[in-house]
Amino acid sequence: MRVYLLIMMVAAAVTFVLVPVAKRLALALGAITQVRARDVHTIPIPRLGGVAMYAGFVVAFLVASQIPYLAKVFAFGSAAWGVLVGAGLMCLVGAVDDVWELDWYAKLAGEILAAGVMAWQGVQLVTVPLMGVTAGSPRLTIFVTIVAVVLVANAVNFVDGLDGLAAGIAGIAALAFFFYSYTLTRNASPDDYASVACVVVAALVGICAGFLPHNFHPARIFMGDSGALTLGVLIAAAGILVTGQIDPANASVGYQLPAIMPLIVPAAVILLPLIDLVWAVVRRVSRGQSPFHADAGHLHHRLLRLGHSHTGAVLVLYMWATMASFTCVALVRYPATTVGPAAIALSLVGVIVTARQFRPRRFRRNGNGRVDATTRIPASEAK
Repeated sequence: MRVYLLIMMVAAAVTFVLVPVAKRLALALGAITQVRARDVHTIPIPRLGGVAMYAGFVVAFLVASQIPYLAKVFAFGSAAWGVLVGAGLMCLVGAVDDVWELDWYAKLAGEILAAGVMAWQGVQLVTVPLMGVTAGSPRLTIFVTIVAVVLVANAVNFVDGLDGLAAGIAGIAALAFFFYSYTLTRNASPDDYASVACVVVAALVGICAGFLPHNFHPARIFMGDSGALTLGVLIAAAGILVTGQIDPANASVGYQLPAIMPLIVPAAVILLPLIDLVWAVVRRVSRGQSPFHADAGHLHHRLLRLGHSHTGAVLVLYMWATMASFTCVALVRYPATTVGPAAIALSLVGVIVTARQFRPRRFRRNGNGRVDATTRIPASEAK
């Protein structure tokens, strides 16, 4: 465990230090997010924060590769290097989009290429456990891997709409997934806790923690697509590595549903981004628009329109992300008869908190035509 904590701290420290460098680079290249109708920020903000995040990930990986305890994880031909290369290509695609704003089909092609290279380097969804049945073939493996990686990467990208939202949710997801991966590794090989998935999510937790101080409201820099796509591909890679490399039957402690846990947990840790992605695609297609057509209908936009502050909306989404991810992870250690009632109780509390915080209110618009979330319209002016 101490080795993984070291990886987290190295990733956090390097990312935190390099974010100002990425900010200057963004200003020099003109990678600046202007104020648009669908945005919630009121001044132009530089992006390319994802470049600093990927740099933090690379340094943490290189440090980890020099630790004897993790020697087998970084052996020649290991999937760890496939993750590093794939995430690097995805970051590059996002960075190019941050600077030049690619057409959606060009960006999608780049994402498919990055995911394909990562799969070719060994990060493959070889088996898909489902009710005790394992299905797969070489071609289907590559195809399913690419689809899974692109889906998760875009889910994280879609939810990146408020200061600190994507980094916080990805960090929460990564922390939950770290405990899950670490527990499965310990159960599968009690004498050796070294795992590619644990290294990946430990570094992921670190880069999110290092970036958040710069990105939490009011943000001084955005991660941009270079960051959101990188976070998504790393979460997807960790899920693929756990599903494909650890036999859930051996990892079971007798309480969880071993055959489907490797499918449930990755979905749970990114539940909010997945919901937002599906919702956005359905909404846009029903309007006759491209699924990649930007709009202001995401979960965070709707919560702001219901009257909560920027920070309040982010914290409530953090709360739901934490409950969804850690509830499923708890099934690895505790019986469902204990986790179930606790999850129901927490969900009820979450509903009450959300309902109290997001009661419809009336707000006036400021001079720019934007809803001012801090100014309530007096009853005398309400119509």
